[in-house]
Amino acid sequence: MIRKAPAGDASDLNWFKSSFSDTSDPNDCVEVATTPGTIHVRDSKNTQGPRFTVTPAAWTDFLQLAGGE
Repeated sequence: MIRKAPAGDASDLNWFKSSFSDTSDPNDCVEVATTPGTIHVRDSKNTQGPRFTVTPAAWTDFLQLAGGE
């Protein structure tokens, strides 16, 4: 399930760069923040811009596909 997070919904979250964003360009990063029921995702270059949220199960599925497993 993918949902668009309201603009003010994630202000108190602890954001960190995804380990999958390890490229030669330090500005080419995805940041994530987790809560018990939701994974929040945003572009590290535009922290006030669009964000989206997914369920933990959807995020796990994505990471498995991105890792080639």
